[in-house]
Amino acid sequence: MDEKELESFRHLLQDRRRDLLAGAGRTVNRMHDGKENFPEPVDRAALESDRNATLRIRDRERKLINKIEEALERIEDGSYGICEECGEDISADRLRARPVTTLCIECKNEQEKKEKRV
Repeated sequence: MDEKELESFRHLLQDRRRDLLAGAGRTVNRMHDGKENFPEPVDRAALESDRNATLRIRDRERKLINKIEEALERIEDGSYGICEECGEDISADRLRARPVTTLCIECKNEQEKKEKRV
């Protein structure tokens, strides 16, 4: 992978991380604004259900942020775009679709087949 393409992935990952962190900040601010005061138990239950769903989404996003950080580290150490399983290059198309991936499509397919068997 050439330096221009690598820099493109770096910017893509940094932009995605920034967006995720901004979303998390907005969620925290909304949860602490204290405007929700529902005397009806059903309304309160709906609010709690919505909050739980939001927190589950944010938890998935937190995990994605960790993967983004790891991908940025791989860019720095020169291992970005190399399959952790077979050592071959991961295609640019796959990296554009899933920039945090650590497996080429063949190894990912094999991994998924193994998971289905278990």
